[in-house]
Amino acid sequence: MDHRLKEEKYRQLLPQLASVIQAESDSIANMANISACLKETFDFWWVGFYRVLAHGDSKELVLGPFQGPLACTRIKYGRGVCGTAWKERRTVIVPDVELFPGHIACSSASRSEIVVPILQEDEVVAVLDIDSRFLNTFDEVDRLYLEKLAGMIRL
Repeated sequence: MDHRLKEEKYRQLLPQLASVIQAESDSIANMANISACLKETFDFWWVGFYRVLAHGDSKELVLGPFQGPLACTRIKYGRGVCGTAWKERRTVIVPDVELFPGHIACSSASRSEIVVPILQEDEVVAVLDIDSRFLNTFDEVDRLYLEKLAGMIRL
């Protein structure tokens, strides 16, 4: 997709999502609507959230609302792209998932990925995970706007 067209889509979508998020206090409903809107707008392969939840004496990422095919349910800290974004507290862009060490292949159709951590009170509370059927889908435009979106989300 042309960078200008992609940026224009984000510029139109973010105010709409901000309005939806502000009007609804339930975080699950908001994550569901965000996932649906991102998938519909950009035709991504998979869009969803993993929430950081306690599991015994540790924490792990647990599948939240998403749009797309069946997904991995739990991801350990530091594992795969999602666990890496959580551990490193930064957005991770993967142009080719086959070249990412430790990539968790929930679907063989996924070819590239971006994962954006959602921070609250300086802690990662969730990640937004987006997969594409195509190589090199995600770039700095996606990072910029998805990080803006992540900053609007309250869990």
